Amino acid sequence: MKPKGPNRRFSHRLVVPAVLVAGLLLPFVFIRAAFLALDARAASICPSISCLGWTLRPRLLLDSSQDFGKELRRVYLEEAEEGGHTNLDPRSVNAAPDSLDDLMSEMSSPSSYQHLDLRTLLLKTKAMLLKMDQKVQSAKLRALIFQHLASTGIPKSMHCLSLRLAEQYLVNAAARSSLPPPEYASCLTDNSYVHVALITDNILAAAVMVSSTMTSAADPEKVVFHIITDKKTYTSMHAWFAIHPVFPAILEVRGLHQFDFPPDVNAVIMDTVEELHRSSSAYRYYRGADEDSRRLLALKPSTFSLLNYMRIHLPELFPKLERVIFMHDDVVVQRDLTSLWYLDLHGLVMGAVSAQESDDEGSGDGLCIGKTFGDYINFSNPMLTASPSSYVLQRDQCAWLEGINIFDLQAWREHNITRKYQLWLKLNRESGFALWPMGSLPPALLAFHGQVLPLNRSWLLSGLGWPMPDPELLHSAAVIHFSGPGKPWLETGHPELRKIWRSHLNHNDELISSCMVV
Repeated sequence: MKPKGPNRRFSHRLVVPAVLVAGLLLPFVFIRAAFLALDARAASICPSISCLGWTLRPRLLLDSSQDFGKELRRVYLEEAEEGGHTNLDPRSVNAAPDSLDDLMSEMSSPSSYQHLDLRTLLLKTKAMLLKMDQKVQSAKLRALIFQHLASTGIPKSMHCLSLRLAEQYLVNAAARSSLPPPEYASCLTDNSYVHVALITDNILAAAVMVSSTMTSAADPEKVVFHIITDKKTYTSMHAWFAIHPVFPAILEVRGLHQFDFPPDVNAVIMDTVEELHRSSSAYRYYRGADEDSRRLLALKPSTFSLLNYMRIHLPELFPKLERVIFMHDDVVVQRDLTSLWYLDLHGLVMGAVSAQESDDEGSGDGLCIGKTFGDYINFSNPMLTASPSSYVLQRDQCAWLEGINIFDLQAWREHNITRKYQLWLKLNRESGFALWPMGSLPPALLAFHGQVLPLNRSWLLSGLGWPMPDPELLHSAAVIHFSGPGKPWLETGHPELRKIWRSHLNHNDELISSCMVV
């Protein structure tokens, strides 16, 4: 037997793996060399690989788990960020092939093959990648817009319900009956009752909020509901609660057009209406850095909804009340609210749950687990730091949560909170919306700053419009708030959470079943 030595012949078994490895690596080397050659705008092909600037760690690194297209696009984007991106005519980008297969087919055609050169190939490749990137970005924006519209739209079933109720208001005398009956009208301004206010144009959401509050109330005959809506929804909202009475509780439905404000109060409210109109007009046409976000906000109904801003006028809407519990329409009440009603606010204007961990009611030394003031407000703007009302405002301070809040209306009037809110709205508009994007919560955070008593976190669990929360927190919370895009009346909501919300609707109700609401 011949001894094996270092000069044995190359085994034929290594040929196939070597060819495969070369077939994988050579295209990458070619593309890398081509990009660098084009970015250097070389008049001729570089004669050696050393002049292309290769290092021991080339940027294009692939293994069996990586996708070549994604990695190639990453390399291209990194090159573009470093300033090596060749400017291309937009018409060239639009005329570029849609895929790598189309590019290969085009370059292999007889007419193109005769004029084929490396620079043309590279220009077409870059144009193709640019076109692909533009399509991806456009698709992402469209997906965001469609998702946004799905989360803010009104289902056909709710439109059906509104129309049926409006019809009932016209043909059914019971649907036009007084709310509340005349003998209970005095209770609307009686401060010995628990007053719950809601401003909404969502009939089903209002029905669920009222029903869940009644179910959880220890003494429902001491609860007074104040539902305020706009003119277009008034007849349908009135008809619903007239046909579905909430006795023994007391309930009123009023449209904004039915309020008869004194001249001075009317002037204050009109200041907000006019400022909202000016802000909405300016915001739609203002060109800022984040155009995609601005477009989505402009599509959100609450961004410019008058009802969303009328909550800042609770003292004017209820001039004879001393305090009120204000709730959003996308909530479900799971516990009696009496203890919240009688809570001592220690002279402050408002009681709200903070996005901060707290063991005892009123403590505020825990970890912030939600959004901070800096998430809503631009602290880099000198207008904010120069304001005398914000000298103790801190970027990392936890923001309080909406959903359910208790207000001392007398303290509100004394501290002139409404005027502070209007001032911040005006300052933000005049700054070109540099303080915050258009919205009703940021100016409220500033106007109520220093006048908020932190409530125990068990009073509110928010964020149910996002992924499923901890089941223990879900069942222990006094109020659950479907903040986020997954509203319970939409198909985008979480199925388990929608069941909780739907349990407060009568599935056998003729109006609900005929419109297929549930």
